[in-house]
Amino acid sequence: MSLMRVLGRPMLASMFLTGGLNSVREPEQVAPIAEPVVQPVREQVPVLPDSTEQVVRLSGAVQVAAGLMLATGRMPRPAALAIAATLVPTTLAAHRFWEVKDPSERAQQRIHFFKNMSMLGGLLIAADDTGARPSWLWRGTHAAHGLRRDAGLVRRSVRATARPAAAAGRIRAKLPA
Repeated sequence: MSLMRVLGRPMLASMFLTGGLNSVREPEQVAPIAEPVVQPVREQVPVLPDSTEQVVRLSGAVQVAAGLMLATGRMPRPAALAIAATLVPTTLAAHRFWEVKDPSERAQQRIHFFKNMSMLGGLLIAADDTGARPSWLWRGTHAAHGLRRDAGLVRRSVRATARPAAAAGRIRAKLPA
């Protein structure tokens, strides 16, 4: 693994570890802010808890667990996707700059919104990073291509040997026993 990955993954995960721990420990601080986003999400995903505080705590737990996985390099691609899935509603709940009237507060919320968008971009890049190894999709496609090529070689080989064998069989059939 490259030095960039060894250093970059924990740095990217650090924000989610600290924010996730805060959400797990004190969800009541974040729940009022999260309510406008949690309610519509809960309607679309009925398996979520009924309490907004519990949804905030669950989101924080996902961020902590996935942040640890990303930081340590254990299944970093799914971990980055899990964090990204929690970051979108978090950003939409906490940094609704378009609803803020005060210009200075609006500017601050816009900065935080786009900071989160930048982190989302980093997470998407991390989710796509194969660590200089081919992806499973590439490996499968490459293996299928190799099998098709091998099948074609076998088919040509069979055709090449079948014609002389058939001719030899016809000649042998004409010879007296």
